[in-house]
Amino acid sequence: MSVEMAVLSVTVPEPVKPTGILQQNRVFLDFFWDLAKPDQEVRLKAVENLIQYLKTNNKADELEYSVKRLVDGLAHTREAARPGFSLALGQVLCAFEGVSLQSVLDKIKVKHNLLTVKKKLIRNAMFGNLFGVLAIHQSGRISKEPQVVLGCVQLLQSLSQHRQHLKDLPTKTMTDILNEIPEEVFEEVLLSALQTDLASAFSTPEQLQLLLVALQRFPQTLKPKKLKKLLGSSTIINADNIPKLTEVLKMAARSVKKECVLPAVVLDLLKLSLKENSFQLFWNNAIVNGMLKEQPGPTHYLSFRLLGSALPLLSAAQLKEVMSGEVMIHYGEHVMSSQKPDRFKLAPEMDTYVSDFLEGCQDADKQLAVMVGFSSLSHKGCPVVPSVWRVVQHLQPEAVQPYVEWLKNMFLQPQLDKLLDFSTRKQKDNKEGKEQKENSIFHLRRWIVSRLCSIIDNHQVKKQEDLIMGVARFVFFHAFFSAKKASPKIGETMGTLSVPLDDKTRGVLVNSFFGLLLSMHHLPPCEDPAEGAAVNQKRMLGVTADGTMWIYHLVQYTQLLLSQPKFAQSSQPFSPEQRQAWDSMLESVENLKKKAKKGPTAESGAFQQVFLLVGMHLFKAPEELLDIMKDLQSCVDMAQEKKAKKKKQAQEEGPAWVEVMVEILLSLLSQASRHIRQVCKAVFSSICPHVTAAALTGILEVLDPEKDDEEDGALFVTDDDKAQKKNANEEDDEEMDDKSDGSDDDSDEDGEAMEEEEEDEEEDEEEEGELEVGEVDQNFRLELMKVLQQQNALATEDDGSSDEDLDDDAMIELDKGLSALFSEQKKKTQAKKDEKTKIHKEKMLVRDFKIKVLDLVEVFVARQAGSPLVLGLVEPLLNIIDRGMSSDSDQQEQDFLRRAADIFRNQLCRSKVYCRTASDRQGELHDLLEKLMTKTQKLSDSSVCLYYFSASLYVVKVLRGPPPTEAKEEQTADGAAANDLSFMGNVDVDRVSAIFRDALSSFMGRRKSPLTGQMFTDLFNRFPVLCVKLLDTIVQHITSGCRVHQKGQACVLVLRAMQSREVQQLLSGAPWTELCVTVAGQLTASLQQVGPTESKVVKEKVVKTLELCQFLVKHVHQQKLSVDLEPLQKVLQSLTSTIAFKKTGKLEDNYWAVVKHFGVIKPKVEKTKPEKEANQAQLPKKKKGFLPETKKRKKRNIPILEPAAAAAAAEADNSTSRYRAGADKGQAKKKHDKKTKQKRPADGAAASQPNPAKKSKTTTSESKTAKKTKKKPKQKKEGGGQM
Repeated sequence: MSVEMAVLSVTVPEPVKPTGILQQNRVFLDFFWDLAKPDQEVRLKAVENLIQYLKTNNKADELEYSVKRLVDGLAHTREAARPGFSLALGQVLCAFEGVSLQSVLDKIKVKHNLLTVKKKLIRNAMFGNLFGVLAIHQSGRISKEPQVVLGCVQLLQSLSQHRQHLKDLPTKTMTDILNEIPEEVFEEVLLSALQTDLASAFSTPEQLQLLLVALQRFPQTLKPKKLKKLLGSSTIINADNIPKLTEVLKMAARSVKKECVLPAVVLDLLKLSLKENSFQLFWNNAIVNGMLKEQPGPTHYLSFRLLGSALPLLSAAQLKEVMSGEVMIHYGEHVMSSQKPDRFKLAPEMDTYVSDFLEGCQDADKQLAVMVGFSSLSHKGCPVVPSVWRVVQHLQPEAVQPYVEWLKNMFLQPQLDKLLDFSTRKQKDNKEGKEQKENSIFHLRRWIVSRLCSIIDNHQVKKQEDLIMGVARFVFFHAFFSAKKASPKIGETMGTLSVPLDDKTRGVLVNSFFGLLLSMHHLPPCEDPAEGAAVNQKRMLGVTADGTMWIYHLVQYTQLLLSQPKFAQSSQPFSPEQRQAWDSMLESVENLKKKAKKGPTAESGAFQQVFLLVGMHLFKAPEELLDIMKDLQSCVDMAQEKKAKKKKQAQEEGPAWVEVMVEILLSLLSQASRHIRQVCKAVFSSICPHVTAAALTGILEVLDPEKDDEEDGALFVTDDDKAQKKNANEEDDEEMDDKSDGSDDDSDEDGEAMEEEEEDEEEDEEEEGELEVGEVDQNFRLELMKVLQQQNALATEDDGSSDEDLDDDAMIELDKGLSALFSEQKKKTQAKKDEKTKIHKEKMLVRDFKIKVLDLVEVFVARQAGSPLVLGLVEPLLNIIDRGMSSDSDQQEQDFLRRAADIFRNQLCRSKVYCRTASDRQGELHDLLEKLMTKTQKLSDSSVCLYYFSASLYVVKVLRGPPPTEAKEEQTADGAAANDLSFMGNVDVDRVSAIFRDALSSFMGRRKSPLTGQMFTDLFNRFPVLCVKLLDTIVQHITSGCRVHQKGQACVLVLRAMQSREVQQLLSGAPWTELCVTVAGQLTASLQQVGPTESKVVKEKVVKTLELCQFLVKHVHQQKLSVDLEPLQKVLQSLTSTIAFKKTGKLEDNYWAVVKHFGVIKPKVEKTKPEKEANQAQLPKKKKGFLPETKKRKKRNIPILEPAAAAAAAEADNSTSRYRAGADKGQAKKKHDKKTKQKRPADGAAASQPNPAKKSKTTTSESKTAKKTKKKPKQKKEGGGQM
């Protein structure tokens, strides 16, 4: 047998290898390896490098090898590799035109022949052919060789039969080829080959797409006569072909169900219908009567996508017809039915289609038709598209104006019959009555008002000032006025209301108007194309082109309406007193405008804003704002007089005008309006320089948490629940106009869901009422007993009577009595519940009001950070933070607390601007500091303590003040630096040091202290002088801290202090040396206290101690100070015997870093190889990874010769020695040995026989295994085992 194997090894020819150059060039071969990598970037880089290499070397053998290797790789088993080889082959064919496309196509056919390839590789061969054709197509030369085109198409036709693997890729590739070739090649070569495919165009979407592409590319070849010969008709879209086309469209819809895209064949069909003037036939029969007759699903979604894609292709007349057809109605039903979160929504796709159409279309008529069409699609009167629709920003100015006019006319005369309204199945069964029509009109008008306001609010919409003013006048007029007689001066009186406005609609108009007023307050000026001069100039918001505020124009329009009672009538006429307030407001504004012309100031503009805004709000809440208007006028008059007559004003008694203004602003802030809130901030910002202590106190009293209960009763005792709901709703409508509109639309559109939710809520309320009634109190029990006793219905043990003894009249009376009793009890329970709800809402309103008042505090801190009045904000803000931290609060309370904390810490304490004129208040500030630090030590929460400590540092900063600049200029640089370090201004250093020393002692001496080490670190960094004063106390606590943690913190503080350059300069000379001596002694004593322990806390303390030791020893050696370090060295040497050190760790690293300065080097741990070998020698005993003998498969009993047993034993000895010798070759070698032993059971069996007791039982099997072991090397040479 060995002889035969030897002969076989000689006669077998070696595989053909590349040429010598290719065999040596490793870089060239690596390109092909990279083409098969999964990373796309690597593949693209390999293609680029391969082309560059072939062009540079220009060797024929390398080019030939490349083509062969790339053709082979087209059918690679790795899917990511096939596109890489295909792309590389296409680029090679493009770069080297000498390579024949026909030869490459022949190689592809031969290499990936589906008839000769193995069955398991047939799928790869299919993809090899496909990617080969794609490579030839990508070369860009296919149109020059007609026979290659024919060969490629024929190959693709043969591949089209294997749809289970390739799907529609062959047909798509044929379509791409048709787009590349000229008409002559198609007519001469391909037409006959594609005859079958073109004739069966109505079979699949891909074949229909092939025909449509051919029609587009080669209209002269595929003339009507030719088409009639192929298809039986001269046109594609006709009455006979509609059923076939419909089936193809359905197939296309199902094929892209997961992709959510519009198939190209559908859009091509639409274009063809427009070209053949058969759009009406195609749309009505194929789409409306074909696709939409199916159940809602892919066919409907395809119709909707086709509608969106068709918008740019249709004329204005066709758009109007399509936008009012069945497809739109079905789209509206889809939008309504997809409101639930788990359903598919096509509305975002439709928004994209409409947005792209409006952006690319320049025809205003088409834009208007689309906008009117979508705005007319409604459900119960409410359009299904959101009122805040971003697509309007792409409208041309010529389309915006007629669209706004259409909205206004629809508001005035709601023509529900002209809307494309649809209903659900349940609503179709119910007859619509008068109430339903009124609700539809209300929904429509509310949506129109929101849409008008959103157009003004969207700054991207191209609009003119006349349009903005027209919308504002329209909304304001119908919110507060009604037309009595038409007047050309008042355009709003020219339109008549077909249906009068009800109270609900007026409420929507009122809220929308003030939201619109806020939008106009932030409106940028309309850009005029003729004026493009000042590009970098800052633009003012809320003003027209001439600089006049929008609100001023509206006030003038309002005055016009009030002065024309014959034509316009107010829905709530002013009383004489209110009209007088309005007139005086106009007069005050005119006076302010006259003074502003002389010298415009921010104060004057802010006063005008607040006057105009309060005047407009007179229409909304005249009774509440009448007194505020009077106070505002008198306040402004006082402010103007004060400037003219300061002395006389100072002598007058009564509150200053600033205090009155602050009270007015606080009153205005209680109104639910974000516009008022912003104007109040602007006004307060302008009067900040004039604010007095009394005015600031008025603001802080509102924020005082201790007065919450008093304010609740004072502010809200007269408010009823409805008024609170109204105010809350108004603010919501104004602040979140967009969100509320969207939610209202959704809720109104889905009427049935709303009704079901209301029924569920009523049931829940009834259940809650029953539960609450079930908790009967004693009074109710007594009343119930009385009712039962009156009717003798109370059973007793003596008579044994029951309710069966009562007659009918008695039962009726009993029922009436019980019904009245339970009804009364239910009212009481509901009253208690309403009271709780009212209290909760009052707390919400109070908290919201306080959040607004914080705006004024923030403005004052930002504008007047250097004023002494800012110091009065420290304690009130700390009280708010302390109270908020200690109470369990809801989200609103947390927002309030977070806002107050941000103002205090980031804008007050950390501000670079602070009060620098506190020299006359030294005693007061020192008392405040002492009070704050005393409070700090008594707190229980470290987070609150941090704010108090920050306040203390702020007070010290104010006391110190700025450094003296004059002294700095006179002295030298060194002297000035030293003077700056020791300068503490008005700070009583001894008193302040004593205050902080007490706090430091409290931190070090108490087991639970709110203070932290970081607080004192900040103190030392900011005030080195105080750090020097406190150093002695800290050094003492290195050994005298109450806990191990405090001792470690003392070491940290001493280290931070000694590392400070300022402290080193202040203690330069003998004091510094004395400090080092003291610290060294304390460190020695601290390390001596360390005993044998494994405690984590103790080790952390030792780590911090060693860090301080390292700095001290290094500094003493560098500066050569006269400090005795021998006691410290001795303690450090004995530390290793006290604490068990590991090989590595923070403790060990710090220790060796310290003793290194004493000349002690960390000993290196040598690796003990013999121990490792000994451990590895024991591995065979564990037999880890080997099967036990009882689990091994028994071999067949084959008789063997006795010498084989001796050979097996020798082989076993050799294998054991090999195992031990290879034990030190690493983990990879072990794994390899393990695999080898699993392949060779003889070695494993021979090496694993430690138990002599079983030796006699396994002698026969061992001898068999030995024989196989002896023959195995020869079997491996042969290339396989015995068969």
